[in-house]
Amino acid sequence: MGIDQLHAMTVGDLPREHRRSYPDRIAVVDGELRLTWPAFDDRVNRLAQALAADGVAAGDRILWLGQNSFRILECLCAAAKLGAMFCPANWRQSAAEVAFVVRDLDPALVVWQEAETGDVVRDARALLDTDADTDAGADAGRGHRARWVQHDLGTADDPDGAPDGSYEAYLATGGADDPDLPVDPAAAVLLMYTAAFAGTPNAAMLSHTAVLTQDLVMGMMQEISSEYRYLNCGPLFHIATFMTTMATFHFGGTNVFTPRVDADELCRLIDTERCTGAFLMGPTIKEILERNADGRYDLTSLRAFGGISKRWDAMITVDTSPWARKPAGFGQTECMGMLTLNAWGGDAIGNSGRPTPMTQVRIVDPDGVEVPPGETGEIVARGATVHHGYFNRPELNATRLAGGWHHTNDLGRREVDGSITFVGPKGRLIKSAAENIYPAEVEACLRAHPAVADVGVIGVPDPTWDQSVKAIVVLHADAEATEAELIAHCRATIASYKKPRTVAFVDALPRDGWAVDYAALDEQFGGGGYPGAG
Repeated sequence: MGIDQLHAMTVGDLPREHRRSYPDRIAVVDGELRLTWPAFDDRVNRLAQALAADGVAAGDRILWLGQNSFRILECLCAAAKLGAMFCPANWRQSAAEVAFVVRDLDPALVVWQEAETGDVVRDARALLDTDADTDAGADAGRGHRARWVQHDLGTADDPDGAPDGSYEAYLATGGADDPDLPVDPAAAVLLMYTAAFAGTPNAAMLSHTAVLTQDLVMGMMQEISSEYRYLNCGPLFHIATFMTTMATFHFGGTNVFTPRVDADELCRLIDTERCTGAFLMGPTIKEILERNADGRYDLTSLRAFGGISKRWDAMITVDTSPWARKPAGFGQTECMGMLTLNAWGGDAIGNSGRPTPMTQVRIVDPDGVEVPPGETGEIVARGATVHHGYFNRPELNATRLAGGWHHTNDLGRREVDGSITFVGPKGRLIKSAAENIYPAEVEACLRAHPAVADVGVIGVPDPTWDQSVKAIVVLHADAEATEAELIAHCRATIASYKKPRTVAFVDALPRDGWAVDYAALDEQFGGGGYPGAG
């Protein structure tokens, strides 16, 4: 049975329609570059045509290894028009982690960035070359079919003069005609890597329908319209930022891009571009207050959470949207962001509100049987925004999608009023600012050090970042290692933000049966502050 195109809607259809509905409106702003919807869609078509000429088709992957840029949306939409999948990967990863992602996805196109990431990318490519030279098992050659293009080489203002090997030169090889191919809305279009809860990360496959449905939910919650101007300053490899980016895009608003967080630049952009929204964490807000203490920047266009301080409330426009009045809820990358919302369904006993209008949630025991209100169990979900499983993980998918429900690996309970309380991860999570850090990944890294015999990783409260990572290490007999050496080992192997800030050495870890007794470690070494606790 073919695709029902009469009723189909895909991510690629958004710029198609916006160029008709908003021919003079600005779609994206990035530095000096400003593109109207027709100009943006023309570039999407050129990229799609260039990819098609390279043989990229439905199911193929495009990988982004760089900071925030308007080209992220171009790549996503070009993939969408071909039925392919796009993955914005974490640019803060180590070379070994980047090489893992390239092997894992086996992409047709890799778009990389020289500034801040160039050395890591080159080291990752060297690791991939070593794999191929040594015939490293089933992974040998994975990632070697990819075309690599550099996005920060040349400018979008002069694509004809772009250097060889650049994104702009590649884009210029494609024609401006829309591919106009039938694409299944149920097919995956966005790949988002989750944190490594089992030692390695997994890419959740999110469909066109999942993206578009969550756009409408978040648009309603955040009161987004075609007048909305979103400052993309949070990392776009995180669903927390990306879901508002896409809602703004879906509603025909303007996405403003900056490579990374810099308080002075954020102030300038909010002032000059009259940004309506932005992804701002507490430490960044503190910096903005310091940088704009003299009021040199007009930040009143920004609708932001109030109540932080009187100075902050006077500097911005206090947001009164449902999302601002009752923010957050319970969310996961695998659910295109929010699965439950505090702003949905009125007052609630539970700390995470109620399921979004397009999802169902159950609380189940280890056998998958729904437990009664008040009892703790695993949160499971199904609905339009739920992922299709993890890319290239059939065994994991059999477990996590068992019974036709997404098993979140998180614990919660249904309260008597029907709302949801998030209790905590089945395997605990450390939260450092916006970053999710799973102890299992840090422990696996430390166990790879030749001096380490055993390790337990906990989170300790941090006044700035909510939590920091602490490792409790048992060394092999006669082995030696210092705290600095183990921290440096982690920094070289995994993303720097995941490394332990402190290391303690013990003769043995406390255990509850075969498992490490993390509660005892918390008590002994000051652990606490876990998400959902207390």
